[in-house]
Amino acid sequence: MHNFDSFVNWFRDFSPYIHAHRNSTFVIYFGGEAVLDTSFDKLIHDFALLNSLGIRLVLVHGIRPQIDQRLQKQNQQSQFHQQLRITDENALQCAKESAGLVRVEIESLLSLGVANSPMSGARIKVISGNFVTAQPIGVLEGIDYQYTGKVRRIDSAAINQQLDFGHMVLISPVGYSPSGELFNLSAEQVATEIAISLHADKLILMTEQGCQSSKTGHIAQMTSAETRIFIEHEARLAISTKCALQSAIHGCQSGVNRVHILNRHIDGALLIELFSRDGIGTLISSTEFETIRPALLSDIPGILELINPLEQQGLLIARSLEHLELNINDYIVIDRDGLIIGCTALHQIERYAGLIACLAVHPDYRKAARGNQLLEQIYSKARKNSLKQLFALSTQTMHWFKERGFQDKSFQDLPPALQKNYNHLRNAKVLNKVI
Repeated sequence: MHNFDSFVNWFRDFSPYIHAHRNSTFVIYFGGEAVLDTSFDKLIHDFALLNSLGIRLVLVHGIRPQIDQRLQKQNQQSQFHQQLRITDENALQCAKESAGLVRVEIESLLSLGVANSPMSGARIKVISGNFVTAQPIGVLEGIDYQYTGKVRRIDSAAINQQLDFGHMVLISPVGYSPSGELFNLSAEQVATEIAISLHADKLILMTEQGCQSSKTGHIAQMTSAETRIFIEHEARLAISTKCALQSAIHGCQSGVNRVHILNRHIDGALLIELFSRDGIGTLISSTEFETIRPALLSDIPGILELINPLEQQGLLIARSLEHLELNINDYIVIDRDGLIIGCTALHQIERYAGLIACLAVHPDYRKAARGNQLLEQIYSKARKNSLKQLFALSTQTMHWFKERGFQDKSFQDLPPALQKNYNHLRNAKVLNKVI
């Protein structure tokens, strides 16, 4: 029975993300190394699961190791400058062969429907096409890159049309020029430009090492400005990670809200990142990942989900949906990437007095002084409203308030409006602070 309880709790924790991600557009990049890995089928199963949950997927695969293998068989050396391949005619032919074979292999795996497997009943339609228009990089620093190109235009209307039909779109890192020439492209660049063109909700870059700091280890989140500083100061940064971070900066600056960098070697990294509170990768965003802000009507479901368990424990008084709708302007929330993990409210009782109410932080996030941050927001809001003193009614968190300068008071010290609505059965302690 215990195992069933764990499963039910896990599934309930998982469900908000299903609602949050449904009908969202994700662009996912993975390198040619992932395709060669013996565990690649597990990643394919994860793609199929995302598709079944109503997520619009664009997959962009790399082909670098596949090109290298073909050149080696011909006793040809791969040529690079500034980590970018110089694509001569021979390398271009290898790129064509690699792109075609990898694309067919991925389509084949996504078409599996074996009984008792994660792909059973999937019935995924995979669409590929000439969605990317390219142009040559040309000559840089005296180096002629020949058939190495860069993205000129993305046919976002055609991609969106396929996504609207419920199809999964698979794109190889090659592009076509209006004159009919074909160019070898950076898969990271292709994925980033597609995410920008589609106004994708997320760009996910699956790299060989993930994002690690030599000083602090795993990095959970950074803004694009912090990412730029990190690149400049991190000496031991893998090439694939550096490329991903540079793509993340470009994506964030061009309108992509969230860029996730994942270590593709971690089994299930994609699912853990998307369907758990803290994830397992590195989130890059143009703004702070976690913000404290005034509550909106759209936050009410999240607030209710946060406070309902506390109401059942008697820590908070019950609040109805109607109460929250009428008083939403009194509420402040902590928004962590679209999830409400903390809230509080300041109700003005009389001209110079206010009541702190509904102060709650999710149990998983109570060790980072978020309660203090909410209280500071209350102080700031109270001062703007010219309030002189604040009251709090508490049954179990009196000492928390006392440690922050609140004093014990009696029922008679409450403003008349609070005395009128005071629940004597609950017998909450009265606390007060002059600000």
